Amino acid sequence: MTLVDAEHLPFFVYGTLRPGGPNHARFLTGRTRAEEPARLTGAVLYAGPGYPYAVEAPDGTVRGDLVTPRPEAYDDLLAALDRLEEYTPGDPRNLYDRVARHVVPDAAGTPVRAWVYVAAPPVAARLRARGTAIGSGDWWVR
Repeated sequence: MTLVDAEHLPFFVYGTLRPGGPNHARFLTGRTRAEEPARLTGAVLYAGPGYPYAVEAPDGTVRGDLVTPRPEAYDDLLAALDRLEEYTPGDPRNLYDRVARHVVPDAAGTPVRAWVYVAAPPVAARLRARGTAIGSGDWWVR
């Protein structure tokens, strides 16, 4: 575990984990202290097979929610989300990488560091070449 992995950062979710999404109840209900609309700048949203990918890009914005886990649920939730996203640190087969990025909650407007699952480099390259970008940046508004 690296130092950044040890940080108990909130999560920025932009697809099936958002409130109302199919994975929200399964993974987040009862494990969060707060959930609030937010945006990630520096990424473009692409359609995936039933779920989206955020691809880092300088001129994009992705809409989602900033999720703050309950402290007592944090470690289990982090492990569960890594499994859901099939993320293993350092594995070249990852579909997503978990990275710390600044996101901006709509209400406060002040950037907050959060974990974000972004498309891993090989996936991002394929999406940039042949993927379908979601112009709104919002998985709910496609």
